[in-house]
Amino acid sequence: MVFVRADLTRDREIEDCLMKHEAVAMVAVVGSPDPVRGEVVKAFIVPKVGVSPDEGLAAEIRSFVKTRLAAHEYPREIEFVDELPMTTTGKIMRREFKKLEMERKGAEG
Repeated sequence: MVFVRADLTRDREIEDCLMKHEAVAMVAVVGSPDPVRGEVVKAFIVPKVGVSPDEGLAAEIRSFVKTRLAAHEYPREIEFVDELPMTTTGKIMRREFKKLEMERKGAEG
């Protein structure tokens, strides 16, 4: 769950939507600390083979989600990565990205 202002957002619902975009191979969504909103939705995206990740693609993905989910649910931040940290059973380790965001933004959690 991501807490954006007074709204709880289900990360899996956002991930499911992002996975429907043709350029997305894998995705993990976490709440990233934000001084105004509490948290913003941040997506860590592994692009499909042959896709060049850039700000144009990030904007396209944001727009894609905005038309399908509530306004507070689209990812305000997108970071393209080569791979997602996984457990031995194949589950995405979102806590690694959450920890990274807390460290980058100097937040406590």
